[in-house]
Amino acid sequence: MTGLLIAGCLLLALAGAPLFAVLAAIAVIAFTAAGIPPVAVIVEMYRMASQPTLLAIPLFTFGGYLLAESGAPRRLVRLSHALFGWIPGGVAIVALLVCSFFTAFTGASGVTIVALGGLLFPVLMKEGYPERFSLGLLTSSGSLGLLFPPSLPIILYAMVASISVDRLFAAGILPGIMLILALALFSGATAKRNRIRTQRFRLKEAVLALKEAGWEIPLPLVIIAGIYTGIFTATEAASVTAAYLVVVEVFIHRDIHWRRELPQIARESMVLVGGILIILGSALGLTNYLVDAEVPAAIFDTIRGALSSRWTFLIALNVFLLIVGALMDIFSAIIVVVPLILPIAAEFGVNPIHLGIIFLTNLEIGYSTPPVGLNLFISSFRFRRPVLTLYRSTLPFIGLMLIVLIIVTYWEGLSLALVRLIYR
Repeated sequence: MTGLLIAGCLLLALAGAPLFAVLAAIAVIAFTAAGIPPVAVIVEMYRMASQPTLLAIPLFTFGGYLLAESGAPRRLVRLSHALFGWIPGGVAIVALLVCSFFTAFTGASGVTIVALGGLLFPVLMKEGYPERFSLGLLTSSGSLGLLFPPSLPIILYAMVASISVDRLFAAGILPGIMLILALALFSGATAKRNRIRTQRFRLKEAVLALKEAGWEIPLPLVIIAGIYTGIFTATEAASVTAAYLVVVEVFIHRDIHWRRELPQIARESMVLVGGILIILGSALGLTNYLVDAEVPAAIFDTIRGALSSRWTFLIALNVFLLIVGALMDIFSAIIVVVPLILPIAAEFGVNPIHLGIIFLTNLEIGYSTPPVGLNLFISSFRFRRPVLTLYRSTLPFIGLMLIVLIIVTYWEGLSLALVRLIYR
């Protein structure tokens, strides 16, 4: 009977039922069948609510929405163009850097493509970049920067995996830079192949652009420096970020009206946060049952024969996570999958912080992976192009990112170098 009820829940999920409802229903059915009161699900939600890191999620999300709805995208594009427009592929590199900045604050929720796509796509086309390249660049960049602080998925992963968010922030910096460098080199080669001219560096324009964006530029530096010098925690950094951006975007630049627009932005950002927290609470209840029932140990015993070494496990993990990343949004994937793979990875001797970077890099790529990567459909809607066109456009970028993924996966020192340097 229990199996039939769970199968019914899975059918409801396939029919489009909300994920949180399906997860909560399965948890309640499983606990009841085991003779445990279903209140265990609520207890797990209470435990989640007591974590101090939880407060960082709504604050950073609110800050990201403030940036996206203000004039910050235009100011940052102007500054990046003034500073890097003289480099071969400079305009494409500008797109990579600005998209990375925004994704770090908005958490790869599609806001980056929506907020920056209409601004950057005409600029790339005007400079002479092929349409297919421009579409692929902006679609792939919609999740680029996910490994940089104060990325919301990093905070969520640290909560679910019970590891230090500060250390996970440090671990993502070098792999994130490598991803940007790989795409920047490809952009430079594309610019040379299409004979796209560079612009002459103009000091006056650079100074004016720097002055205009002078309030936004220090923000990531302050956050990173504050966290790693011990001035404030990640949660306190989220409070600083939200308060700072309200002052800058509402009262200094006056891009957002404090009475008409600010409440609406707060409401929209909290809808996203509410969805994340509901899924998180429901999934943690189910995870609690799976751990008590020793499901991860059973999975490990099943795959032990097929995966004889740490290396074969990592290969299988990458394939699995790429599929997960293409089928699920990143928040659901973290909440549902992480508790299952953590104990299995520990059996194969994979460092939990390194595992986090492998996990997040896979999901970053999965956002643009056909057939159902979320960024493909957001870009199709934003740029009014068939989704099949987006499939073809993103393939070269996915190929480069997969090469970086292989390096990140098998070179543990890349993820742990800064962690060991800072926390030695």
